[in-house]
Amino acid sequence: MATVELKEVSKSFGKLEVIKPLNLSIHQGEFLVLVGPSGCGKSTLLRMISGLETISSGDLFIGERRVNDVPARDRGISMVFQSYALYPHMTSAENMSFSLRLAGLSADDQAKQIAPAANVLGLDSYLDRLPKELSGGQRQRVAMGRAIVREPDVFLFDEPLSNLDAKLRVRMRAELKELHQKLGTTTVYVTHDQIEAMTLADRIVVLRDGVIEQIGEPLELYDHPANRFVASFLGSPSMNFFDLPVVQDGLCRAVFEDGDSLILPQSLPAADKITVGIRPEALQLVSEAEEGSISAQVVVVEATGAETELVLRKGTHELIVSFRDRISIRPGETVHLATDPNTFHLFNPQTGAALVRTQSGGSQ
Repeated sequence: MATVELKEVSKSFGKLEVIKPLNLSIHQGEFLVLVGPSGCGKSTLLRMISGLETISSGDLFIGERRVNDVPARDRGISMVFQSYALYPHMTSAENMSFSLRLAGLSADDQAKQIAPAANVLGLDSYLDRLPKELSGGQRQRVAMGRAIVREPDVFLFDEPLSNLDAKLRVRMRAELKELHQKLGTTTVYVTHDQIEAMTLADRIVVLRDGVIEQIGEPLELYDHPANRFVASFLGSPSMNFFDLPVVQDGLCRAVFEDGDSLILPQSLPAADKITVGIRPEALQLVSEAEEGSISAQVVVVEATGAETELVLRKGTHELIVSFRDRISIRPGETVHLATDPNTFHLFNPQTGAALVRTQSGGSQ
Protein backbone atom coordinates (compact mmCIF):
# COMPACT_ATOMS: atom_id res chain seq x y z
CA MET A 1 0.00 0.00 0.00
CA ALA A 2 1.12 3.55 -0.66
CA THR A 3 -0.12 7.11 -0.67
CA VAL A 4 -0.42 9.04 -3.93
CA GLU A 5 0.19 12.78 -3.93
CA LEU A 6 -0.40 15.18 -6.83
CA LYS A 7 0.99 18.69 -6.37
CA GLU A 8 0.00 21.36 -8.90
CA VAL A 9 -0.20 18.64 -11.56
CA SER A 10 -1.43 19.69 -15.00
CA LYS A 11 -1.66 18.26 -18.51
CA SER A 12 -1.75 20.08 -21.83
CA PHE A 13 -1.90 18.86 -25.40
CA GLY A 14 -0.42 21.79 -27.26
CA LYS A 15 -2.52 24.82 -26.32
CA LEU A 16 -5.34 22.67 -24.96
CA GLU A 17 -5.16 22.39 -21.15
CA VAL A 18 -6.95 19.14 -20.31
CA ILE A 19 -6.02 19.09 -16.61
CA LYS A 20 -5.62 22.46 -14.94
CA PRO A 21 -3.11 22.60 -12.04
CA LEU A 22 -4.62 20.57 -9.20
CA ASN A 23 -3.69 19.14 -5.83
CA LEU A 24 -4.92 15.75 -4.65
CA SER A 25 -3.89 13.50 -1.76
CA ILE A 26 -4.92 9.82 -1.96
CA HIS A 27 -4.61 8.09 1.40
CA GLN A 28 -2.95 4.75 2.02
CA GLY A 29 -5.46 1.92 1.59
CA GLU A 30 -8.17 4.26 0.31
CA PHE A 31 -10.65 3.48 -2.47
CA LEU A 32 -10.83 6.80 -4.34
CA VAL A 33 -13.17 7.27 -7.29
CA LEU A 34 -12.66 9.87 -10.02
CA VAL A 35 -16.04 10.70 -11.53
CA GLY A 36 -17.35 13.18 -14.04
CA PRO A 37 -18.84 13.50 -17.53
CA SER A 38 -17.01 12.42 -20.68
CA GLY A 39 -14.11 14.73 -21.45
CA CYS A 40 -13.67 15.97 -17.87
CA GLY A 41 -10.08 14.63 -17.66
CA LYS A 42 -10.54 11.69 -15.29
CA SER A 43 -8.91 9.06 -17.53
CA THR A 44 -6.07 11.46 -18.40
CA LEU A 45 -5.46 11.97 -14.68
CA LEU A 46 -5.38 8.19 -14.12
CA ARG A 47 -2.97 7.73 -17.03
CA MET A 48 -0.63 10.33 -15.54
CA ILE A 49 -0.60 8.42 -12.24
CA SER A 50 0.12 5.20 -14.13
CA GLY A 51 2.94 6.68 -16.20
CA LEU A 52 1.16 6.12 -19.52
CA GLU A 53 0.82 9.91 -19.94
CA THR A 54 3.52 12.48 -19.23
CA ILE A 55 2.90 15.31 -16.77
CA SER A 56 3.08 18.82 -18.24
CA SER A 57 3.82 20.48 -14.89
CA GLY A 58 3.76 19.72 -11.17
CA ASP A 59 4.92 16.75 -9.12
CA LEU A 60 3.55 13.25 -8.62
CA PHE A 61 4.54 11.13 -5.62
CA ILE A 62 3.77 7.46 -4.97
CA GLY A 63 4.75 6.85 -1.38
CA GLU A 64 7.72 9.07 -0.66
CA ARG A 65 9.09 8.79 -4.20
CA ARG A 66 8.68 11.43 -6.91
CA VAL A 67 7.77 9.44 -10.02
CA ASN A 68 7.37 12.06 -12.77
CA ASP A 69 10.17 10.47 -14.79
CA VAL A 70 9.83 6.89 -13.53
CA PRO A 71 8.61 4.39 -16.21
CA ALA A 72 5.19 2.84 -15.68
CA ARG A 73 6.65 -0.63 -15.02
CA ASP A 74 8.71 0.71 -12.12
CA ARG A 75 6.00 2.69 -10.30
CA GLY A 76 4.59 -0.20 -8.28
CA ILE A 77 1.14 0.10 -9.87
CA SER A 78 -1.19 -2.34 -11.64
CA MET A 79 -3.90 -1.18 -14.02
CA VAL A 80 -7.18 -2.80 -15.09
CA PHE A 81 -8.75 -1.37 -18.24
CA GLN A 82 -12.24 -1.23 -19.72
CA SER A 83 -11.06 -3.87 -22.18
CA TYR A 84 -10.06 -7.18 -20.57
CA ALA A 85 -6.96 -7.32 -22.84
CA LEU A 86 -6.48 -11.07 -22.24
CA TYR A 87 -4.36 -13.21 -24.53
CA PRO A 88 -6.92 -15.44 -26.31
CA HIS A 89 -4.51 -18.40 -26.69
CA MET A 90 -3.58 -18.46 -22.98
CA THR A 91 -5.51 -20.01 -20.11
CA SER A 92 -6.64 -17.94 -17.14
CA ALA A 93 -3.60 -19.13 -15.17
CA GLU A 94 -1.24 -18.23 -18.02
CA ASN A 95 -2.79 -14.80 -18.40
CA MET A 96 -2.51 -14.15 -14.68
CA SER A 97 1.10 -15.31 -14.53
CA PHE A 98 2.29 -13.50 -17.65
CA SER A 99 4.11 -10.69 -15.80
CA LEU A 100 5.61 -13.24 -13.39
CA ARG A 101 7.07 -15.23 -16.29
CA LEU A 102 8.56 -12.04 -17.72
CA ALA A 103 10.13 -11.41 -14.30
CA GLY A 104 11.80 -14.83 -14.50
CA LEU A 105 9.89 -16.63 -11.73
CA SER A 106 9.83 -20.42 -11.83
CA ALA A 107 6.62 -22.31 -12.57
CA ASP A 108 6.30 -23.29 -8.90
CA ASP A 109 6.69 -19.68 -7.71
CA GLN A 110 4.17 -18.53 -10.30
CA ALA A 111 1.65 -21.09 -9.05
CA LYS A 112 2.22 -20.00 -5.44
CA GLN A 113 1.41 -16.36 -6.29
CA ILE A 114 -1.54 -17.18 -8.52
CA ALA A 115 -3.26 -19.46 -5.98
CA PRO A 116 -4.23 -16.80 -3.37
CA ALA A 117 -5.35 -14.35 -6.07
CA ALA A 118 -7.49 -16.99 -7.74
CA ASN A 119 -9.00 -17.91 -4.38
CA VAL A 120 -9.88 -14.30 -3.54
CA LEU A 121 -11.49 -13.85 -6.97
CA GLY A 122 -13.28 -17.20 -7.02
CA LEU A 123 -11.33 -18.39 -10.08
CA ASP A 124 -9.93 -21.67 -8.71
CA SER A 125 -12.03 -23.82 -11.04
CA TYR A 126 -11.45 -21.60 -14.11
CA LEU A 127 -7.65 -21.50 -14.22
CA ASP A 128 -7.43 -24.00 -17.12
CA ARG A 129 -10.01 -22.24 -19.28
CA LEU A 130 -9.33 -19.99 -22.27
CA PRO A 131 -10.93 -16.50 -22.33
CA LYS A 132 -13.51 -17.65 -24.91
CA GLU A 133 -14.74 -20.21 -22.35
CA LEU A 134 -15.39 -17.54 -19.70
CA SER A 135 -18.24 -15.11 -19.12
CA GLY A 136 -17.63 -11.37 -19.23
CA GLY A 137 -17.48 -11.14 -15.45
CA GLN A 138 -15.03 -14.04 -15.23
CA ARG A 139 -12.77 -12.44 -17.85
CA GLN A 140 -12.75 -9.20 -15.89
CA ARG A 141 -11.82 -11.15 -12.75
CA VAL A 142 -8.93 -12.75 -14.62
CA ALA A 143 -7.78 -9.27 -15.64
CA MET A 144 -7.96 -8.21 -11.99
CA GLY A 145 -6.10 -11.37 -10.98
CA ARG A 146 -3.31 -10.49 -13.40
CA ALA A 147 -3.03 -7.14 -11.61
CA ILE A 148 -3.19 -8.65 -8.11
CA VAL A 149 -0.36 -11.15 -8.57
CA ARG A 150 2.08 -8.30 -9.13
CA GLU A 151 1.38 -7.23 -5.52
CA PRO A 152 1.28 -3.53 -6.44
CA ASP A 153 1.32 -0.55 -4.11
CA VAL A 154 -1.59 1.00 -6.04
CA PHE A 155 -4.42 -0.40 -8.17
CA LEU A 156 -5.72 1.74 -11.03
CA PHE A 157 -9.10 0.92 -12.63
CA ASP A 158 -10.23 2.65 -15.83
CA GLU A 159 -14.01 2.05 -16.21
CA PRO A 160 -13.58 -1.73 -15.80
CA LEU A 161 -17.32 -2.51 -15.64
CA SER A 162 -18.64 -0.45 -18.54
CA ASN A 163 -18.61 -3.41 -20.97
CA LEU A 164 -20.75 -5.58 -18.69
CA ASP A 165 -24.54 -5.88 -18.67
CA ALA A 166 -26.50 -4.13 -15.91
CA LYS A 167 -27.03 -7.20 -13.71
CA LEU A 168 -23.37 -8.23 -13.92
CA ARG A 169 -22.21 -4.68 -13.15
CA VAL A 170 -24.13 -4.79 -9.87
CA ARG A 171 -22.54 -8.10 -8.92
CA MET A 172 -19.05 -6.98 -9.94
CA ARG A 173 -19.40 -3.78 -7.89
CA ALA A 174 -19.96 -5.91 -4.81
CA GLU A 175 -17.02 -8.16 -5.71
CA LEU A 176 -14.73 -5.15 -6.22
CA LYS A 177 -15.71 -3.71 -2.85
CA GLU A 178 -15.16 -7.07 -1.14
CA LEU A 179 -11.80 -7.46 -2.90
CA HIS A 180 -10.64 -4.07 -1.65
CA GLN A 181 -11.70 -4.92 1.89
CA LYS A 182 -9.64 -8.11 1.74
CA LEU A 183 -6.51 -6.65 0.14
CA GLY A 184 -6.56 -3.10 1.50
CA THR A 185 -4.53 -1.84 -1.47
CA THR A 186 -4.72 1.85 -2.35
CA THR A 187 -7.13 2.05 -5.29
CA VAL A 188 -7.93 4.79 -7.81
CA TYR A 189 -11.03 4.05 -9.89
CA VAL A 190 -12.35 6.01 -12.88
CA THR A 191 -16.00 5.95 -13.90
CA HIS A 192 -18.66 8.18 -15.42
CA ASP A 193 -21.34 6.18 -13.57
CA GLN A 194 -22.33 8.05 -10.41
CA ILE A 195 -23.98 4.91 -8.95
CA GLU A 196 -20.63 3.11 -9.16
CA ALA A 197 -18.97 6.11 -7.54
CA MET A 198 -21.48 6.27 -4.68
CA THR A 199 -21.40 2.54 -3.91
CA LEU A 200 -17.66 1.87 -4.25
CA ALA A 201 -15.84 4.94 -2.98
CA ASP A 202 -14.36 5.85 0.37
CA ARG A 203 -14.06 9.30 -1.18
CA ILE A 204 -15.22 10.74 -4.50
CA VAL A 205 -13.46 13.35 -6.62
CA VAL A 206 -15.90 15.14 -8.95
CA LEU A 207 -14.17 16.55 -12.03
CA ARG A 208 -15.38 18.99 -14.67
CA ASP A 209 -13.26 20.41 -17.50
CA GLY A 210 -10.03 19.38 -15.80
CA VAL A 211 -10.93 21.03 -12.48
CA ILE A 212 -11.81 19.36 -9.17
CA GLU A 213 -15.29 20.59 -8.25
CA GLN A 214 -15.51 18.78 -4.90
CA ILE A 215 -13.88 15.98 -2.90
CA GLY A 216 -15.55 14.07 -0.08
CA GLU A 217 -17.27 10.93 1.14
CA PRO A 218 -20.21 9.81 -1.04
CA LEU A 219 -23.01 10.87 1.32
CA GLU A 220 -21.20 14.11 2.15
CA LEU A 221 -21.25 15.08 -1.54
CA TYR A 222 -24.86 13.88 -1.92
CA ASP A 223 -26.07 15.84 1.11
CA HIS A 224 -23.76 18.85 0.84
CA PRO A 225 -22.98 19.56 -2.83
CA ALA A 226 -20.69 22.55 -3.24
CA ASN A 227 -22.45 23.71 -6.40
CA ARG A 228 -25.22 22.95 -8.85
CA PHE A 229 -22.99 20.78 -11.05
CA VAL A 230 -22.12 18.38 -8.21
CA ALA A 231 -25.74 18.35 -7.06
CA SER A 232 -26.96 17.45 -10.55
CA PHE A 233 -24.30 14.84 -11.20
CA LEU A 234 -24.79 12.75 -8.04
CA GLY A 235 -28.18 11.17 -7.55
CA SER A 236 -30.47 9.07 -9.72
CA PRO A 237 -32.92 10.40 -10.74
CA SER A 238 -31.12 13.73 -10.85
CA MET A 239 -32.01 16.65 -8.59
CA ASN A 240 -34.83 18.97 -9.72
CA PHE A 241 -33.85 22.62 -10.21
CA PHE A 242 -36.07 25.71 -10.30
CA ASP A 243 -34.79 29.21 -11.12
CA LEU A 244 -37.34 31.40 -9.33
CA PRO A 245 -37.81 34.99 -8.13
CA VAL A 246 -37.78 35.57 -4.38
CA VAL A 247 -40.42 37.57 -2.49
CA GLN A 248 -40.60 38.60 1.18
CA ASP A 249 -44.10 38.80 2.67
CA GLY A 250 -43.43 37.83 6.26
CA LEU A 251 -42.09 34.56 4.88
CA CYS A 252 -39.30 34.14 2.37
CA ARG A 253 -40.71 32.50 -0.77
CA ALA A 254 -39.55 31.34 -4.18
CA VAL A 255 -42.52 31.92 -6.51
CA PHE A 256 -43.57 29.99 -9.63
CA GLU A 257 -45.29 31.59 -12.62
CA ASP A 258 -48.71 30.24 -11.54
CA GLY A 259 -48.43 31.71 -8.04
CA ASP A 260 -47.44 28.53 -6.20
CA SER A 261 -44.47 29.09 -3.93
CA LEU A 262 -41.81 27.29 -1.94
CA ILE A 263 -41.18 28.57 1.60
CA LEU A 264 -37.44 29.10 1.96
CA PRO A 265 -35.23 29.01 5.06
CA GLN A 266 -35.15 32.40 6.82
CA SER A 267 -31.35 32.38 6.76
CA LEU A 268 -31.39 32.96 2.99
CA PRO A 269 -29.28 35.93 1.92
CA ALA A 270 -31.16 38.75 0.22
CA ALA A 271 -31.60 37.91 -3.46
CA ASP A 272 -33.94 38.76 -6.34
CA LYS A 273 -33.71 35.27 -7.81
CA ILE A 274 -32.53 31.90 -6.61
CA THR A 275 -32.04 28.34 -7.84
CA VAL A 276 -33.87 25.83 -5.65
CA GLY A 277 -32.76 22.20 -5.87
CA ILE A 278 -35.00 19.40 -4.56
CA ARG A 279 -34.18 15.70 -4.65
CA PRO A 280 -36.92 13.54 -6.27
CA GLU A 281 -37.32 11.52 -3.07
CA ALA A 282 -37.82 14.68 -0.96
CA LEU A 283 -41.22 15.46 -2.52
CA GLN A 284 -44.38 13.89 -1.06
CA LEU A 285 -47.89 13.62 -2.39
CA VAL A 286 -50.59 15.49 -0.45
CA SER A 287 -54.32 15.21 -1.04
CA GLU A 288 -54.94 18.92 -1.49
CA ALA A 289 -53.08 22.21 -1.80
CA GLU A 290 -51.52 23.51 1.41
CA GLU A 291 -49.14 26.29 2.29
CA GLY A 292 -45.78 25.67 0.68
CA SER A 293 -47.09 22.90 -1.60
CA ILE A 294 -47.03 23.03 -5.40
CA SER A 295 -49.28 21.49 -8.04
CA ALA A 296 -48.09 19.86 -11.26
CA GLN A 297 -49.46 17.80 -14.11
CA VAL A 298 -48.44 14.16 -14.52
CA VAL A 299 -46.74 13.49 -17.88
CA VAL A 300 -45.30 9.98 -17.44
CA VAL A 301 -45.72 7.26 -14.80
CA GLU A 302 -42.81 4.80 -14.47
CA ALA A 303 -43.61 1.90 -12.15
CA THR A 304 -40.68 -0.47 -11.55
CA GLY A 305 -42.31 -2.55 -8.81
CA ALA A 306 -40.02 -1.46 -6.00
CA GLU A 307 -40.72 2.23 -6.60
CA THR A 308 -42.69 4.62 -8.76
CA GLU A 309 -41.33 7.64 -10.60
CA LEU A 310 -43.47 10.45 -11.94
CA VAL A 311 -42.37 12.87 -14.63
CA LEU A 312 -44.33 16.08 -14.04
CA ARG A 313 -44.73 19.42 -15.77
CA LYS A 314 -45.28 22.68 -13.95
CA GLY A 315 -45.46 25.59 -16.37
CA THR A 316 -42.05 25.78 -18.04
CA HIS A 317 -40.50 23.43 -15.48
CA GLU A 318 -40.20 19.64 -15.68
CA LEU A 319 -39.59 17.67 -12.53
CA ILE A 320 -39.23 14.07 -11.39
CA VAL A 321 -40.64 12.64 -8.18
CA SER A 322 -39.67 9.25 -6.78
CA PHE A 323 -41.77 7.18 -4.35
CA ARG A 324 -41.03 3.90 -2.60
CA ASP A 325 -44.75 3.07 -2.81
CA ARG A 326 -47.02 1.86 -5.58
CA ILE A 327 -49.44 4.65 -6.37
CA SER A 328 -52.46 4.81 -8.66
CA ILE A 329 -51.99 7.91 -10.81
CA ARG A 330 -52.43 8.38 -14.55
CA PRO A 331 -50.87 10.80 -17.05
CA GLY A 332 -52.87 14.02 -17.31
CA GLU A 333 -53.86 14.14 -13.65
CA THR A 334 -52.88 17.05 -11.43
CA VAL A 335 -51.09 16.24 -8.20
CA HIS A 336 -50.10 18.31 -5.15
CA LEU A 337 -46.61 18.01 -3.73
CA ALA A 338 -45.18 19.12 -0.41
CA THR A 339 -41.66 19.07 0.95
CA ASP A 340 -39.69 20.16 4.00
CA PRO A 341 -37.76 23.41 3.32
CA ASN A 342 -34.88 21.89 5.29
CA THR A 343 -34.31 19.47 2.40
CA PHE A 344 -33.87 22.28 -0.14
CA HIS A 345 -30.51 22.97 -1.77
CA LEU A 346 -30.13 26.63 -2.69
CA PHE A 347 -27.73 27.92 -5.33
CA ASN A 348 -26.64 31.22 -6.80
CA PRO A 349 -28.37 31.27 -10.23
CA GLN A 350 -25.40 33.04 -11.85
CA THR A 351 -22.41 31.11 -10.43
CA GLY A 352 -24.11 27.84 -9.41
CA ALA A 353 -22.40 27.97 -6.00
CA ALA A 354 -24.34 26.63 -3.01
CA LEU A 355 -25.86 29.43 -0.90
CA VAL A 356 -27.46 27.64 2.03
CA ARG A 357 -27.17 24.03 3.10
CA THR A 358 -29.86 23.32 5.61
CA GLN A 359 -29.60 21.28 8.79
CA SER A 360 -31.24 18.05 7.61
CA GLY A 361 -31.13 16.18 4.34
CA GLY A 362 -28.97 18.65 2.49
CA SER A 363 -26.98 20.89 4.74
CA GLN A 364 -23.71 22.04 6.03
